[in-house]
Amino acid sequence: MNLSGDEGRRHPNVSRETLDRLNCFEALVQKWNPRINLVSRKSLDDLWPRHIIDSIQVFRSTDKAGHWVDLGSGGGFPGIVIAILAAEERPEVGVTLVESDQRKCAFLRTAIRETGVKCRVLAKRIELVEPQNADVLSARALTNLPGLLEFAERHLSTDGLALFPKGVTWQKEVAEARRAWRFNVESVDSSTEAGAVILKVKGISRD
Repeated sequence: MNLSGDEGRRHPNVSRETLDRLNCFEALVQKWNPRINLVSRKSLDDLWPRHIIDSIQVFRSTDKAGHWVDLGSGGGFPGIVIAILAAEERPEVGVTLVESDQRKCAFLRTAIRETGVKCRVLAKRIELVEPQNADVLSARALTNLPGLLEFAERHLSTDGLALFPKGVTWQKEVAEARRAWRFNVESVDSSTEAGAVILKVKGISRD
């Protein structure tokens, strides 16, 4: 059953089952955050618009299937949200989360178990993980675009797509990245923050 009205605007186009999983995940973040700081304390009260809906729009920005790799997954944004949505909407997608912090990996594994989604966690530094050959690569609030392209060169397949949410200074990051890299980029306006975008990057190579 799809949601409508006020709830539908808060949880855009998700079924009741997906909403239950997202609510379960939200409760886990609230429970664990005081111990391991998954998100800033100030953003806990705005967890849905700041983190969950923001992660939903990353998932919805492509219909690509295959292997989805989320780098620096931390508190599960967008990685766990992507796995939750994919479970019902795109079950052919396999999700891998890469996170070097062992405490956060414990949280991610708990979230996977409690929400009942299929997902694997690699508890290693991104640059030490074996190349993932990802069809889709995502990273949120991890590093600047030149740094992200370094990771993408290692982990993205030749015809893969990288999705990087960026704030209002995204154009400066693109200009900086073009000094060392060649890539095709499309910006999609964020629905959660004015001036922010999701960068859709492909065709990455060193200049």
